[in-house]
Amino acid sequence: MPLDDELLDILVCPKCKGDLEYRKEGEKEALLCHACHLRYAIEDDIPIMLVDEAESF
Repeated sequence: MPLDDELLDILVCPKCKGDLEYRKEGEKEALLCHACHLRYAIEDDIPIMLVDEAESF
């Protein structure tokens, strides 16, 4: 289930405070920061907004 639009409007990258893009690839969901080139995973409809847990893309 995609994240609520209201939640997406207020979430920002914890590293640079930039905008995030919601992306769904198959069964995996993530939030992407194009400024930092980081991918924040979404697990069980909860975004994992920890810089240490983010993956580069």
